Amino acid sequence: MTFNPANILLQDAKTGEIPKEEGTLVLKEFMTQSAVTRLAKYEPMTKPKKKFTYLATGPGAYWVGESEKIQTSKATWLTAEMVTKKLGVIIPVSKEFLRYTVQDFFTQIRPAISEAFAIKFDQAALFGVDSPFGTGVSVYERATTANNVLAIESLGNLYDELNGLLALVEDNDKDVNGFTTTKRFRQRLRGAKDQNGLPIFNDATAGATSQALGLPIGYVDSKSWDYTKALLMAADWDMARYGILQGMEYKVSEEATLTTIQDENGDSINLFERDMFALRVTQQVGFMTLNDKSFAVMKPKTT
Repeated sequence: MTFNPANILLQDAKTGEIPKEEGTLVLKEFMTQSAVTRLAKYEPMTKPKKKFTYLATGPGAYWVGESEKIQTSKATWLTAEMVTKKLGVIIPVSKEFLRYTVQDFFTQIRPAISEAFAIKFDQAALFGVDSPFGTGVSVYERATTANNVLAIESLGNLYDELNGLLALVEDNDKDVNGFTTTKRFRQRLRGAKDQNGLPIFNDATAGATSQALGLPIGYVDSKSWDYTKALLMAADWDMARYGILQGMEYKVSEEATLTTIQDENGDSINLFERDMFALRVTQQVGFMTLNDKSFAVMKPKTT
């Protein structure tokens, strides 16, 4: 009999691939919720490894007199290879969902999966937390390696500090095309005023701080952010790339003890005791940054 996720109960199909329609929606929601996927450049991937070329230095131009030979120069193209890694999330769920069809279950649980993916991916891409992509690859690590760091309240006002952050990248002949931060920082942007007491960054039509200095702001879930290291990041996001392989796998476990997830008392969750099961979902994703100088970080106030 052909497998039909609309008719098969989850308790009879405890491992497999998430139905295509639901898997596609999970990815769409993940890409909407993740600040990195909203800002960085997408690389289509059909295999776990992909080589691609990118422009590192453009060609030169020359003044040419009459009858003079036109000089030629080459653009510098570099090759990079992106490798996908398995991103996995584990979500404890009430056992009553085992009586749902596979399709109905993933329709219900889809928001939780996409949120968990976005948080975990942004943690790795922005700060290198539990990153499978290697040391020194995250945006924060790149910026600090290049010493592109500026402290909040170091220049007297937020406008000058954001401008100074852009200057760190522009001094390396790179162009910032977006910021990322958390909603907690939004109040600083909203509260910044000019000498006449008027808001600097508020969008008069939207009534919110969707951009600053004409550049978009990608807001991150606070669970993905390390406030001890950074308050805001600026980047030429074309120098950050990500890719996603199609196909999302799942597995159900009813007897495990979840040591990485704690209850309200700080104890590990024993599924059997709580009449729950754990859903593990995995997806192959890739991420890389192409240089140090395209990224800058606004750090907390130096004490």
